Amino acid sequence: MKARVNLSTLTRASTERAVQLQQTINENTLDKKLLELVKIRVSQLNGCAYCLHLHVADALKLAETQPRLFVVATWHESTLFSAAERAALAWAEQLTRVSQGGAPDALFDALKAHFSETEIAALTDEIAMINFWNRRAIGLGYVHPSESAAHS
Repeated sequence: MKARVNLSTLTRASTERAVQLQQTINENTLDKKLLELVKIRVSQLNGCAYCLHLHVADALKLAETQPRLFVVATWHESTLFSAAERAALAWAEQLTRVSQGGAPDALFDALKAHFSETEIAALTDEIAMINFWNRRAIGLGYVHPSESAAHS
């Protein structure tokens, strides 16, 4: 399987601006391992193998543990995640499925127990951005590196 189009060359300006926006969002002070867990969970929900591959690799580089990566899809059933991580993952899931219930006050209030307003805004930006990248990768048929190598 190969990508449907090479969007980075076809829409260079928008790709560059998206990368710039991502770089700006990355300047937040949130824990980078937490953000990788969020990106992994959102990519799982959206079914984006390309982004999932990328963010699992990034999480491993940050010394995230394999047991947590193995169960992030079922974080709510695991004791391996802190209360702050649980609040962030719940927020990520809900915003990814925003058409199914909006953004409930209860989930926002759970975030406020662990994060400042600035951090909540940064987390929300990260969630919005990974949803953007997932939709782009899925829509245009991006394949994860292992699959690309297998079909070369």
